[in-house]
Amino acid sequence: MLLVIPSLDHLPSYRAALESGWSPNTLSDAAIAQELARIDADPASFVASMVDREARGGPITMPDGTLKPRLPGMRLWMWDNTFCGSIGLRWQPGTEELPSYVLGHIGYSVIPSMRNRGYATRALAEILPYAKAEGLRYVDLTTDLDNIASQRTILANGGILQGEFTKDPHYGVKNGLRYRIWL
Repeated sequence: MLLVIPSLDHLPSYRAALESGWSPNTLSDAAIAQELARIDADPASFVASMVDREARGGPITMPDGTLKPRLPGMRLWMWDNTFCGSIGLRWQPGTEELPSYVLGHIGYSVIPSMRNRGYATRALAEILPYAKAEGLRYVDLTTDLDNIASQRTILANGGILQGEFTKDPHYGVKNGLRYRIWL
């Protein structure tokens, strides 16, 4: 498995994953339709938007429908002769702090047929140097209390449990776990 910068060559496989019901955003049911609409409108712009170090894209839509400012970030694709999943990194320049509406620096999702192969663990390991290159000393990641697979992925990459927290109201008031990986 390799992390690849999204490209038009890889886009048909990404699109097929979306059409099968996989979502890059585990927090929003509308993400699939939004992604497909953006691809249909302008495939080249969609692919180019996956790496946005200057936060030039418009505001992001939260799960509750509110709009929030976009942070600089990138979304890379897990690739093993086909699309396997995506992993995203976001940050605020000059600080490790994140706004309350951003749960963590890194988020990932593997398509169901590719799970249990270590792809998320490897993708997380491979994106950490990108975070360090952006000047971050550490990254914070969050997961649901019952997401044991994600907890294992984070721990395998040196994650240290920071504790339980209550998610921002945009995500519904529920508890999660916060981990930190020092770079």
